Amino acid sequence: MNTDNVISSVQNPKVKRLLALQQKSSERREAGLFVVEGRREIERCLAAGFEVQTLFCTPEVASVVPQGSYDLYLVTPKVYERMAYRGSTEGMIAEVRTRQWQLADLPLTENPLIVVLESVEKPGNLGAILRSADAAGADAVVVCDPLTDLFNPNVVRASTGAVFSMPMVACTSEECIAFLQRRGISILTAQLQDSELYYDTDMRRPTAIVMGTEATGLTDQWRRAATAHIRIPMLGVADSLNVSVSAAILLYEAVRQRQ
Repeated sequence: MNTDNVISSVQNPKVKRLLALQQKSSERREAGLFVVEGRREIERCLAAGFEVQTLFCTPEVASVVPQGSYDLYLVTPKVYERMAYRGSTEGMIAEVRTRQWQLADLPLTENPLIVVLESVEKPGNLGAILRSADAAGADAVVVCDPLTDLFNPNVVRASTGAVFSMPMVACTSEECIAFLQRRGISILTAQLQDSELYYDTDMRRPTAIVMGTEATGLTDQWRRAATAHIRIPMLGVADSLNVSVSAAILLYEAVRQRQ
């Protein structure tokens, strides 16, 4: 670990590099790195087997940083304030090596429960869905044709650590449909048209819950591939729920049926 010097300038190249990783998905892709803030999140990241490459912290917390084989740099509180994406992160921020699963390598159980998201746009929604999937004991989250970076800082923050523990795959819709069909996994598409109420649908067998964007819903290829079309009843004036809320409702219906 390198703890000889305290970084006191926001113009330091290491500070500029971390800020670029925070702000630009192209930088994250090119470097194969993303940013994690906070002691709890960094500890969960390490526990899940992710590689922390560099950790920055204020001198006040240097004695309690998690154990690991990474480079450690001390930064002044003023510099840390500039580096931190959000407040109250305990004076620790890290650059972490990205890691993604492949469909064929997903560690599925005998009766898998999978969340599939088509063209998810908002990183906060993806993070919240990862959190719900983890809480409901799902096997994996598959993101088809993603419109957001899977390691966007808002994904990491909204997932509260689930981005590290929940297997997550990015692929095309065609690849995902073929994967699910080969393994005999029921494809339940959440849609309003020609659908049945979600609690009247069997989720006790291997199941993939598939959701699209709030604006346009799912594409026709998913509707054609579906084993069943399901919907959540809307009893007020609104015609849809936030996709992360819908995911939580459907996941816990699967949990209820499987108990």
